[in-house]
Amino acid sequence: MTVKLSAFSLLLLISTIAPAQVDSTPWNRPIEPFRIIGNLYYVGGADLTSYLIVTSRGLILLDGGSSALAPVIQRHIEELGFKVEDIRILLNNHAHSDHAGGLALFKRLSGARMIASEGDRASLERYHVQVDRVIHDGESVELAGVRLRAVLTPGHTPGCTTWTMTVVEGGKSYDVVFLCSISPPSRYSLVDNKAYPQIVSDFEHSFERLKHLPCDIFLSAHGTFFHLQEKSAQLRAGARPNPFIDPDGFRWFVAASEREFKEQLRQQRISAAHAGDH
Repeated sequence: MTVKLSAFSLLLLISTIAPAQVDSTPWNRPIEPFRIIGNLYYVGGADLTSYLIVTSRGLILLDGGSSALAPVIQRHIEELGFKVEDIRILLNNHAHSDHAGGLALFKRLSGARMIASEGDRASLERYHVQVDRVIHDGESVELAGVRLRAVLTPGHTPGCTTWTMTVVEGGKSYDVVFLCSISPPSRYSLVDNKAYPQIVSDFEHSFERLKHLPCDIFLSAHGTFFHLQEKSAQLRAGARPNPFIDPDGFRWFVAASEREFKEQLRQQRISAAHAGDH
């Protein structure tokens, strides 16, 4: 378990580097797009994720990547045989630029409706894209019978949104979770954060919700969180059952994230107490 936590800490470090550094990393490196399961496709980069949901009345795109990755996502959509102009709905995991920077391009090319949480709306509209509809916790987005439900899991950002849906393959239904990042970015203070005073209670609430969330297919904002490249290689090699069916991986990641959060909070409280003694 010690080894796992060490690796996990590295993943959190990778995910919390300032967004301005993202474009100089391999995260935007293209990887071959592919069908994950059912009507769900992967169109993102090597680590910054983007998902395409196909319906009979158009496409839903979840996350537009960074501004540098957006043209790669566009190319991936076209390589799979779909048209960017057919995107009807744009969704976002959270409003950091590495996941939202490309949304404006897709809105411009498709005229799709941008749907996001109230907590992230201001950041999206200030830096990235106009929001057409604000979605609240438990509400759904639906297109041609395909439904995605918003599960608000704030902390990483005030409006961090975990999306869920059901896919069907081989006559069987699977619960899909697109997990929002659940780590405090390294530049965030958990103690006496005047810009985000409820950050600790938000994280605690989110972890509690996620522990009880049904999950068969575990996906997230960063591929490293759910071993994207390993699983996609297994899928291409014909592995059965589908390697993206990973409920245990989801449970482990949520539990490890909570442990990491509690340790970070403990260390910051100790530091704050020492600072107060001087």
